[in-house]
Order: sequence, then C-alpha cells, then structure tokens
Amino acid sequence: MMRSGNPALSASTFTDLAPAAARGEAMTLQGTVNKTGILLLLTVLTASWTWNMYLTSANPAAVMPWLWGGLIGGFIFGMVTAFKKTWAPLTAPIYALLEGLFLGALSSIMEAQFPGIVIQAVGLTFGTLFALLLAYKSGLIRATENFKLGVVAATGGIALVYMASIVLGFFGIGIPYIHGSGLIGIGFSLFVVVIAALNLVLDFDFIENGAEKGAPKYMEWYGAFGLVVTLIWLYLEILRLLSKLNSRR
Repeated sequence: MMRSGNPALSASTFTDLAPAAARGEAMTLQGTVNKTGILLLLTVLTASWTWNMYLTSANPAAVMPWLWGGLIGGFIFGMVTAFKKTWAPLTAPIYALLEGLFLGALSSIMEAQFPGIVIQAVGLTFGTLFALLLAYKSGLIRATENFKLGVVAATGGIALVYMASIVLGFFGIGIPYIHGSGLIGIGFSLFVVVIAALNLVLDFDFIENGAEKGAPKYMEWYGAFGLVVTLIWLYLEILRLLSKLNSRR
C-alpha cells in the first residue's frame, strides 16, 4: 500500500484510477517534475509581487489583505484539489498563485524583522529537497512501511498540536513553550522541520509508484501539487525555526 504523510497524497489517491498507459496518457516522472517547476514558478511570481509591495510601502497593513486572502484562498483551492483530483490541472496553478501572495507577504515582513532570513530559509528548503531526492534515488533512504508509518504518525501528531493551538488561541490560551524562542520551542521547531523534510521522501515514493501504475495524465498536476504543499510547509517551518534562533541574539 502506498502511504504519504501529505494529506494531498493519501494512500487512496491512486485507488480505482484506471491505467492510461495504453492510450499514451499516463502519468510520468518527467511530466510531474515539469508540472512541479510550473507551480513553483507561479508561486514565485505572485510572491515577488507582494514582496515588492511591502518593501515599497514598508507598511504591513498594505500587504495584510493579500496575506490573508492568499492564505484562505490557497487553503480553499488546496482542499478542492485534494477532493477533486481531476480538477488539478486548473486548481493546482490557482493554489500556487494564491499561496505565493501569502508567502511573499509573510516573507517580506519576516525579512524586515530579521534581515537575511528569507534567503537562508529558501536555500535550506531547496537544499533539503535536493539532498533527500539524491538520498532517495541512491537508496540511502528507503520508504519502507515502518518508515511511512512513523512519519505519518508524527505528521498527524504535529497537525493535532497546531489545531489545538489555533482553537485554544480563540480563548486566549496558548500552549506553553513550543512557540517561544527557548530551548523547548527551538527543539519543537527542529523536530517539525525534520518531519516535514521526511514527508518529501514519502512524496517521492508516492509519485514514483503512481507513474509505475500508469495513473492518468492529470495526476502529474496532482502529484506536483502534493509536492509543492510539502515544500511550502517545509519552508514555513524553517522560517519559523530561523526566526526563533534570531530572536535569541
């Protein structure tokens, strides 16, 4: 059974999808790589726009509508893509554009607080991506069933902690230590970064299995969408970790 900690790439994603290889319309690894590149380019385009907007105005209020609009809109289109896989060729690019608005606004605000933090986070994110891809392709890291179970369980635990933190926040209650810049907070962020990174391995394995099973061509967009979801999560967690480390200086 294929399993991924990424909710966009769940174990049932390729279930009941008729093989399309015979029609020459099957999902391929190269096609998924190309689609991933397109989604990342779209994300960078809109991120650059909100980034420049903040740098020009130096006013967080100027980008806040775009930050929240991108965050909420990205979540909506992410959920639509997850539940309507056949719509991925349309909804995945829209998701990337919306997430770019959010990421550019947030990143510019963080950069103003901690100069140099964004280039560090971007470098660490893509460095992690290529390092894990190399380790996966070389067989150094294998997505065994026990490995998948461990990463999925840890990812679910993190999601529950974040969800509890959001709900409690509405009542003015915060989960102590984990959001601070103390050793516990830094340790928690480091743990989350590791789990987010390991989800990339599950995504590689999942996409490779989808291509081998001859999934329909539109699944290239869906696989690329799932990989970009993980990359955005990893970037945000690295940004959070670096901000905590910078706060201690």
